[in-house]
Amino acid sequence: MAHPKPTPGPIIIIGAGQAGFSAADKLRDLGHAGPITLIGAEAQLPYQRPPLSKAYLLGALGRERLFLRPAEHFARREIDLRLGVRATAIRPGARAVVLSDGTSVPYDRLLLATGAMPRRLPEAIGGTLAGVMTMRNLADADGFAAAIRAARRLLVVGGGYVGLEAAASARKLGVAVTLIEAADRILKRVAAPETAAYFRKLHQDHGVDLREGVALSRLEGQGGRVTSAVLGDGQRLEADLVLVGIGVEPETGLAEAAGIAADGGIVVDAFCETSHAGIYAAGDCAAFPWQGERLRLESVGNAIDQAEVAAANMLGHAVTYQARPWFWSDQYDTKLQIAGLSRRFDQVVVRAGGSEQARSIWYFAAGKLQAVDAINKPRVFMIAKRLLEGGLPVDPAGVAKPGTDLRALLADQGEKAPAHNTDSRGSGLVAVPGRRGTS
Repeated sequence: MAHPKPTPGPIIIIGAGQAGFSAADKLRDLGHAGPITLIGAEAQLPYQRPPLSKAYLLGALGRERLFLRPAEHFARREIDLRLGVRATAIRPGARAVVLSDGTSVPYDRLLLATGAMPRRLPEAIGGTLAGVMTMRNLADADGFAAAIRAARRLLVVGGGYVGLEAAASARKLGVAVTLIEAADRILKRVAAPETAAYFRKLHQDHGVDLREGVALSRLEGQGGRVTSAVLGDGQRLEADLVLVGIGVEPETGLAEAAGIAADGGIVVDAFCETSHAGIYAAGDCAAFPWQGERLRLESVGNAIDQAEVAAANMLGHAVTYQARPWFWSDQYDTKLQIAGLSRRFDQVVVRAGGSEQARSIWYFAAGKLQAVDAINKPRVFMIAKRLLEGGLPVDPAGVAKPGTDLRALLADQGEKAPAHNTDSRGSGLVAVPGRRGTS
């Protein structure tokens, strides 16, 4: 696909989340002097999402500290921030975006950073009852924070990281929590049984009634508000609040309506460009080529890195996106840091961490390191990131030996071992394969 030459013309970014913000800032860093319009459907300044189900929900992080930058930052960088307004249509032929306030904004280059929306329960099984909530944006977090403090019994539907984090926060607030997972174990899609076992015990030790292999049959209510849940095994549970954490769907509707290709996400090439020249996509909504397939990464690191690559390419730099997956999750006093993708593996090595609360889980495929789950082991996480990013060989048998100095794995390759974890960007914890295809 031919790549455009640098242009001083206007650039529009649809989506004022982490990816949209990062792209806007990078455009200015790279010297773009033309107009930049950042469109956000929410009324708030661009903010970070990972703390919503953790520190913000618990009241440990104030609202102002969620914002990525104050309003003055956008004014100073001459970024036209349009909040509380939606993009309703893209007109590629006219090179314009139509907004919900009736205005039409022209562009030379366009970035889609539309993100993803949480899956919801069907109305037929009680999904629209009051008290049935999701956790994706600031309004969700504010609503849930108020509801959880008045709740007695919370039901969490879904044993992924969002559900587990919300369960942990609710227990810290003294609310009785039942978590159900339809699969035979929690974290089925994203972690090995060894990692799942650690977090199962962690939640049970904190009083969560954790039930695996149990689906939700329906929710029941009185006066339009949820009061109980009937499970697939016939049991009925009282619940005055339900959090649904069953994954998300990429926001592709706007792109598809404009004739832009989508397949498990908005399809982009290695340069983050869509099927329409001059239109790019980045973040949770983008499905990019990776090791012979298409992949979406739902993480802050991906949103930042991919958006910055898209920004560079909008200005004419032929930069390919090289994904470096990493994630994290905070639950109770436990920090899980993940380097790499564990979707395909044939061997798992568990390395003790010096205490019952610390360990690391190493994933291998045909003897090659794929990913590492570091539980309360920040130094191991940083070493694992270096190993994976450098494609360095790692012997599974060596990792399994308690006496092995992991820093030596880097030193042997001329790398300097990190002293501590210096990477503190946010989380987000799902890697979603799209359908197979090429760019």
